[in-house]
Amino acid sequence: MASQQKGVGILAMDIYFPPTCVNQDAMEAFDGASKGKYTIGLGQDCMAFCTEQEDVISMSLTVVTSLLEKYGIDPKQIGRLEVGSETVIDKSKSIKTWLMQIFEEGGNTDIEGVDSTNACYGGTAALFNCVNWVESSSWDGRYGLVVCTDSAVYAEGPARPTGGAAAIALLIGPNAPIAFESKLRGTHMTHVYDFYKPNLASEYPVVDGKLSQTCYLMALDSCYNRFCSKFEKFEGRKFSLADADYFVFHSPYNKLVQKSFARLYFNDFLRNASPVEKDAAEKLEMFRTLTGDESYQSRDLEKASQQAAKHLYDEKVQPSTLLPKQVGNMYTASLYAAFASVLYNKNSTLGGKRIVLFSYGSGLSSTMFSLQLQEGEHPFSLSKIAEVLDVSSKLESRHVLAPADFVENMKLMEHRYGGKGFVTSPDRSLLLPGTYYLTEVDSMYRRFYAKIASNKDNSGNGLMSNGH
Repeated sequence: MASQQKGVGILAMDIYFPPTCVNQDAMEAFDGASKGKYTIGLGQDCMAFCTEQEDVISMSLTVVTSLLEKYGIDPKQIGRLEVGSETVIDKSKSIKTWLMQIFEEGGNTDIEGVDSTNACYGGTAALFNCVNWVESSSWDGRYGLVVCTDSAVYAEGPARPTGGAAAIALLIGPNAPIAFESKLRGTHMTHVYDFYKPNLASEYPVVDGKLSQTCYLMALDSCYNRFCSKFEKFEGRKFSLADADYFVFHSPYNKLVQKSFARLYFNDFLRNASPVEKDAAEKLEMFRTLTGDESYQSRDLEKASQQAAKHLYDEKVQPSTLLPKQVGNMYTASLYAAFASVLYNKNSTLGGKRIVLFSYGSGLSSTMFSLQLQEGEHPFSLSKIAEVLDVSSKLESRHVLAPADFVENMKLMEHRYGGKGFVTSPDRSLLLPGTYYLTEVDSMYRRFYAKIASNKDNSGNGLMSNGH
């Protein structure tokens, strides 16, 4: 198979998030927080969460099955399957191995790839692995498949409202409507303790919130500068915000996305890369001499740059915020849910557009990269992707639960974490047709899943497990 395939990128996408959620304004009242702390302070509207019946495996089974069905993909057409996740189900057995049940049934066990892990960056690492495989001389002509899946949960306290859950599946191949500009990539990786999960007996992370935000912005600066250098090297001119139609950020919470785009605007101002309105330039000029550390801590700079960048934010970033604000932080799936929001909101106008994405995972790993979009041909077209994503219908079909129900669910999940010898509730009324769910974990820690029959299923609820 010839190497250097053209237009390698994303052919198809689908997303799944739990049908259970809680409103952030209700959480404010329940927690006794000041009004607007979560909705304005964090910029969040709603938070999805997994009940005892769902986890990263069930969500992955659901989204992969859905993508294959909706795009008419034969399981034998998949040659590489990569999973990105930081939600630990097993310290040895990869989530990818559970997903192999789908492909085994289709007679395909010849699939490379396993899981990638580093906080919220694992999905991007998995995606790059698949793209690199298709671009390489190792490619055998079949599709790559990437799954980003996580359940973001926190202990009681200020970080709990920044949770969420989702799984996204991305089909990778050549001549894609969403093609990678592989030469335009800026990466920053280093060692830091801003968010980590050292306690294997608990699902909850250790979080230094202030440090994590600073690390995020530092990584953003570094990646943007390297991305701009690559662009100038290959294009022969400076890159500025005007050279991309949309910017998509990893979104732990929307307020950080607002700060991030304003940071890029300030970077362009420092680089003299694009014209800045006179009033904005005068307000930003006083911050030109700040050191990097000083600038990350300056609330005045943060406020001034957000005000200066707001008109561009509304145009270039706002379309990406729908799912992150409604579902919450999805860890590895967060960036790609934001990207899916753009595709859903703007699909009819995206032909010929460039979208720049920033991926960040604490610890830390980060990359800024670029995609070029074209309408494509059915079934791999932007319009088909938007149709399959069906974001509004998926959001509208959710069940909004009371904060007390959410807290009780969290207590049950804490008790069950790492446990064995239990069955889940027989009440499946909140789950939609086509959804996989956890039925039990037996005395040997083996997990068993079943599927709510959909209209297309002839076999009813088929039980799935790890080899049984």
